[in-house]
Amino acid sequence: MRISAMFVSVPLFSIQAVPPRVRLILSVVITLVVMPLIPPLPPVEVFSYTGFMMSITQIMIGLTTGFILQLVFAVVVFAGQAIALSMGLGFSTMVDPQNGQQVPVVAQLYTVTTTLLFIGLDGHLLLIQMLVDSFRTLPIGLDGIDKAGIWSILEWSSRMFGGGLLLAMPVVASLLLVNVIFGVASRAAPQLQIFSVGFPVTLMLGLMLVWKTLPDLLDQFSGMLTDAYDFIGQLLRL
Repeated sequence: MRISAMFVSVPLFSIQAVPPRVRLILSVVITLVVMPLIPPLPPVEVFSYTGFMMSITQIMIGLTTGFILQLVFAVVVFAGQAIALSMGLGFSTMVDPQNGQQVPVVAQLYTVTTTLLFIGLDGHLLLIQMLVDSFRTLPIGLDGIDKAGIWSILEWSSRMFGGGLLLAMPVVASLLLVNVIFGVASRAAPQLQIFSVGFPVTLMLGLMLVWKTLPDLLDQFSGMLTDAYDFIGQLLRL
């Protein structure tokens, strides 16, 4: 239950393109590998109140580990949406494979790029290893993520909004300055067709800024991933 719950919420494996049968097979295979390594199970009836509460605890541990990484990818989507709205591409949307919702194409570009980086850094393998190691620090039982851990998750998730603003701020600030310049120009020359001139300039400048700031965005995303894994390690007592 702990392993399968992690595959339900973790990025890359939780997308709609991955069939549930694949997640089930991966969960069963990893469970068979881990079973000889975990401590002995407590003598509890499965269909009892204690067994039900233990099942809920294992599901919460697995869902939490994947949910924290989902927050990191949500930061990238938030930054892409802010940039797309600033450069005039808010109307151009595509289906995000992570959540199945319509998102701007800039956010989709960031999502695909960061997903490739996540795979290249073996982030999914590291998360699976941390979850397997959690059976030693958090053995199967009623002990799981306590109330203090839940509050720390809520507090840590609030930092993600700041991370999204940090990723989008260079492009958004530059485009805002361009819009201010066009506003001053339209006041100085009212006969200037500001919409026919400003939109192509804003679009081209936005694409150039996205291209120039993409390496820095990937570096900041790597730092956020490192912070997320450190936080998961604290929750799992690794």
